[in-house]
Amino acid sequence: MNPTATTEGARDSAGPARAEDLAAALLTQEARRDPYPFYARMRREDPVHRSAQGIWYLTRYTDVEAALGDLRLSNDRDRMTRAYTALGGDLKALSRLTDRLGRVMSNTDPPDHARLRKLANRAFTARRVESLRDRVQGIVDGLIDEAVAAGPTMDLVEAVASPLPMAVVCELFGIPDEDLPQVKTWFRRFGRLSEDIDASEAAIEQYEEYLARLVRRRRADPGDDLISALVATQAKDDRLTDSELLSTCFVLITAGDETTTHLVGNGMLALLRHPAQLARLCADPALARPAVEELARYDTPTQAIVRVVAEDLTIGGRTLREGELAYLFLAATNRDPERFHDPDRLDLTRPGNRPLSFGNGPHFCLGGPLAKLQAEVAVGTLVRRLPHLRLADEAALDWRPNPLQRRLTALPVTY
Repeated sequence: MNPTATTEGARDSAGPARAEDLAAALLTQEARRDPYPFYARMRREDPVHRSAQGIWYLTRYTDVEAALGDLRLSNDRDRMTRAYTALGGDLKALSRLTDRLGRVMSNTDPPDHARLRKLANRAFTARRVESLRDRVQGIVDGLIDEAVAAGPTMDLVEAVASPLPMAVVCELFGIPDEDLPQVKTWFRRFGRLSEDIDASEAAIEQYEEYLARLVRRRRADPGDDLISALVATQAKDDRLTDSELLSTCFVLITAGDETTTHLVGNGMLALLRHPAQLARLCADPALARPAVEELARYDTPTQAIVRVVAEDLTIGGRTLREGELAYLFLAATNRDPERFHDPDRLDLTRPGNRPLSFGNGPHFCLGGPLAKLQAEVAVGTLVRRLPHLRLADEAALDWRPNPLQRRLTALPVTY
């Protein structure tokens, strides 16, 4: 089941939507190309909107910021499964995946979430992330070298944005270079979970077995990598089970891949569409870090995250009942004029820029700093090394058909 589908279904064009059609309008081709006018209308007309199917859509910054820290909105996998099942959803693929993974940070609530998160935080430190900067720079330079050698055009997503996070994660976790092609193959199969459950689950099983072998090696011969750090944390605290250790490794390795890819892809597209801002970045490379924060605000890859109501609560004068689903639209909050001045304008020097692109509260994205570091290096290097970078074909741009995510299928450029 498409989690955003309504009982009335989606229309081919947005048209003038009635209030009850606001959620359905997000499934149209027009919204797929540019969802932000639809978010603006929802914020204006019905910011705490209940779809025809009974799912809540939150689009105001203040509401979503508060909701992200409210423990009455749960991320627990069992609650989530019951909520989708009550709507008639076919969760066979998702259930098999979550059963295999067990309880991990991304599908638990406190106190289990706090325990798992605390242990992972000790291994996934800011110092460790920053120590990767030189390696990230080397990977980005190598990818650009290969692309330039191949000719005067490239798909920037395929050539740079997609291979970058996988290479960095393998570096962080100490995965040998010779294993990278196989790891990439497993990741591609994960992405087809809804299309071929058996093949995806087989890939997950093989990947888990591979991670288990890596963990055994690190126990016998620790290194300066994240798996070794997690093993050391487990030995010290005796609170991370073997199953939790493997699941934590799986989630940490998997989670940042697509987000980083499309943070770079969406960000570069925004710059190419705003030549004045691109020129500012070219003239001042020091803008790369604040630029990434603004690019993440302007067109975040994670458009919305899902929570299930664990206890009745009131938001914006509306009562959300236990067992109902709530979609927190981060992308809509990032364009809220009550929080951001002139929010539809790209401004790399925007003051006081605090978008919710990586969430907030107890489930704030653990890999956010690493994703930002990679985007900072990738965007800054592309702009510096390819100053004549231009879109090759605006009309050819397309996005994957998932309204909870904003992901380009390709980004053809010339340079």
